[in-house]
Amino acid sequence: MNKTGAVAFYALFSTIFFMADVSAKPITLDEAIEKALNADPRISEKQAMVRHAEAQLKEAENSDGITINVNTFLGISPGLKGGLFKGSCGNGVECKSRDDRFDLADGLSPWYYLQYSFIKPLKTFGKIENFAIAAKHNIKVKEQDVRLQRGNTVYDVKKAYYGYITAHNSNLFLADIQKRIDSAIETIEIWLEEDEGKASQGDLYALQSASALAESYVKRAQALEKVALEGLKVLMGIPLTQSLELADKRLSPLDLPEEDLEFMQIKAMKDRPEAIQLEQGLKARRALVKAKRSMKKPNIYAGVAGMLAYSPLRDRIDNPHITDPFNDAGVTPLIGVQWQWSGGVQDAKTQQSQAELDALLEKNAFAQRGIPYQVSESYAQAQAYYDSTRLLKKSAKAARKWMIASYTDFEAGLEPVDKMVTAFQGYVLSYTEYLTTVYDYNMHVANLQRMIGDYQ
Repeated sequence: MNKTGAVAFYALFSTIFFMADVSAKPITLDEAIEKALNADPRISEKQAMVRHAEAQLKEAENSDGITINVNTFLGISPGLKGGLFKGSCGNGVECKSRDDRFDLADGLSPWYYLQYSFIKPLKTFGKIENFAIAAKHNIKVKEQDVRLQRGNTVYDVKKAYYGYITAHNSNLFLADIQKRIDSAIETIEIWLEEDEGKASQGDLYALQSASALAESYVKRAQALEKVALEGLKVLMGIPLTQSLELADKRLSPLDLPEEDLEFMQIKAMKDRPEAIQLEQGLKARRALVKAKRSMKKPNIYAGVAGMLAYSPLRDRIDNPHITDPFNDAGVTPLIGVQWQWSGGVQDAKTQQSQAELDALLEKNAFAQRGIPYQVSESYAQAQAYYDSTRLLKKSAKAARKWMIASYTDFEAGLEPVDKMVTAFQGYVLSYTEYLTTVYDYNMHVANLQRMIGDYQ
């Protein structure tokens, strides 16, 4: 193997080893969020719209620059030889003007034509300035779209991350319950074989039914576990076939935010992307209304304009009273006024912009009430689910003790099967409700962070 091949092989091996090492390392929630923020095409799409808005600003700002217009072509013109008069002229011979313009007696000639102008606006009465102001504020609106999408991506990652842990914990819990039920089934089958009267055939059927039901729940949990993990892979931009392990193994409730409701509402009105978009959007719309009103006013400009026409097979006529369009040249400085007046159309466009501004003002008025309400709603939900998690944790612990005590008494022949099954059902209901509530609580906290504009 030559040196170049060895280097390439080493680089490939190192890359594969690095990828394998990354996939094998358990990933934390923060790492998953970071990867998703770097890989989400929806964020890249919003960033592209920011670049589009920046290009619109450049277009508006450069509209007061010099505009160069050039038109050139190669055509055909009639050839021309001789002077202005027929035949000989003078010395007693009457001079007669030629009348053979369209006879093409002198053949054809190439015709080179060039027309050009250099124009610079001097005053547009607010058109360029206001369009540029609107474009600047539009950039800020689009930048908040990026923040908004980043917040949605973070929320989606948390939803998949916590969803996987919830399903995984449910799977382990239900598998343990099924194992205990199957053990109880074996015990009853032994009792029935010994015919000691400790259990009946109906008890066996009841436990077999409970075992099948528990297994069905396990299958559902496994499916949810797979779906959540693959959803997380999609968000992180890694192949579905690549292995992924999460650092967190058990679902735990997040800390309840320490800030009070009033502080969160003030923060939301200041930091929420939607609030910033409304503020910047109003400024952009006001500038657009001014720009549309300016469309009724003229544009004053200055510049240079000229033309050049040349036909090599035509004799040149230098008489200043006669113009030959096929052989001519000229250039002049100029100052002018351009005025496009279409009163009805321009008024309608101004009214459209004003209506859009009015609509945005109404939207802003609603947001002044709606955003604090959204924060209040999310805060109340998070607080309620926080209290529920603590109560359900106590319930699950008590239900587990009940289940263990009942199962122990059953093995000792002191507890009937129906009471043991009831204890199992109580524990399953209590613990699964706890897991579901912790998941919902964590998502309410994540949503509350979105509502106050706490984006990464």
